[in-house]
Amino acid sequence: MENTLSKIADKILTLDEASLTGLWKKYKARMEHFDTSKEWEKSVLIFFVINSVRVKNEIFNDQIINIRSGKQSPRKKNILKDVPYLKRVK
Repeated sequence: MENTLSKIADKILTLDEASLTGLWKKYKARMEHFDTSKEWEKSVLIFFVINSVRVKNEIFNDQIINIRSGKQSPRKKNILKDVPYLKRVK
C-alpha cells in the first residue's frame, strides 16, 4: 500500500499547479453534484489532489521565504500552524 501511495505522490509532484488551477472550478462543480457513479468519486479525488498541490506549494513557498529572510528555520516552526483546517465544500 505504501509503495502504491508513494508512486501516486511521485506522479502528483510532476503536475503543474497553474494547469491544475484551471481545472479547479470544473471538478468543484462536478463534485457538488452528487451521484453514485465512479466518475463522481474520481471528481472528488481530483478536486482534493488539486487542493493538496496548491497547499503543498503554499507551505513550500512560505518556508523558502522564511529561510531566505532568516525569520525561522523550518525545524523550529510548525509548518501546518498557519494552514486552515479543511472544510466541507457545499
